[in-house]
Order: sequence, then C-alpha cells, then structure tokens
Amino acid sequence: MARPRTFDEERALDAAMRAFWVNGYEATSTQDLCDATGLGRSSIYNTFSSKHELFRRSLARYIDSMTAGQVEILEDTGRPPMERLRALFAHIIDSEFACREDGHSIGCLTVNTTVELAGRDPEAAELLARDLAARLAAISAVIRAGQSGGDISSTRDASDLARFLNAVIGGMRISAQGGADRAALTAIAETALDSLTR
Repeated sequence: MARPRTFDEERALDAAMRAFWVNGYEATSTQDLCDATGLGRSSIYNTFSSKHELFRRSLARYIDSMTAGQVEILEDTGRPPMERLRALFAHIIDSEFACREDGHSIGCLTVNTTVELAGRDPEAAELLARDLAARLAAISAVIRAGQSGGDISSTRDASDLARFLNAVIGGMRISAQGGADRAALTAIAETALDSLTR
C-alpha cells in the first residue's frame, strides 16, 4: 500500500513556480526546487515525474491565475472600454511592483519563458500560444467595443492594436526587470493608450 503524501502539492507547486519565475527554467536546479518546496528529490520526482513536468505545471498554473485576472478586468462591461484598458495597465504596473527582488521586478513568467524557451520547447510554446490567443482575444474585444462606441478613435484593425498593446505590456515587464520605476512604466502605458485616441 502506497504511503499517503504528507505535503501540500499545491503549495509545493506555488513554491516551484516562484523558483522558475525568479531564475528561469535552465538556471533552476533540482536542488533549488528542493530548497524552494522543502521536498526531497524523490518526493519531487514521485509527484511531478520530472523537472520539465514540474515546470510545465508551474507555467500552466501561472498562466491560469494571471490571465484570469487580466481577462476579468477586460470583461468588466460596467466600465467604458478605455477605462478597462487603463485598469489593465494599472494592474500590470502594480504586479511588477508586487514582485520585486533587489530593486528589480522578477517580471512575468510568460514573458521570461517566451524569451528563454518558446523556440526550443514545444510544450511551453503551446501553453504560451494558447495564453497569448486568450489575452489578444480579450483585448481585441475591448478595442472593438471602444471603436464602436466612439471611445477609441483609432481606425486601425482591433487585432493589430491588441498585438501592439500586448507588445507594450511585454516591453514594460522587461523594463521593470531592468529597474524602471513606476513613473517610467506609467508614462509608457499612457503613451500606448494615447495612441488609441489619436
């Protein structure tokens, strides 16, 4: 009879996610994962089967929580479209300052993984592609609503504008990792939003 697990798998997954988020996939060793989770190697491998599977589950968990929060903001039809987009950017900026080490943001696990693994890891690439599609669809829908209601005056294609805003968000996250302060990120966000009404 197998012994019951004596640890919280969800808590271990959150700890591993944080380790990968801070260090990246390649630079996170099995020992780093043991230290982060408080588990021994055998417990990690018995539960998650491999470092890669633990990373895949960590990335999926991150995507589920982060994207859900962003989509919730974008789908809040009680607010005008531009206000929803402003709220999204404010949320992004706040998240960068909620996750800092040594004066720098640890960034976004999806952005970090895109840079590190997207071209080399098909499973990670698939997760990232699905996440990107969901975020772009939500942003595009808000932009279309804004264009229809006159809140957004740009006549550019909503999908193109969504890709632009998504690229700005990625750039903001990388800038925060480089040490950009809140004022700098806010200026970037305001410039991007201004482009929708000119």
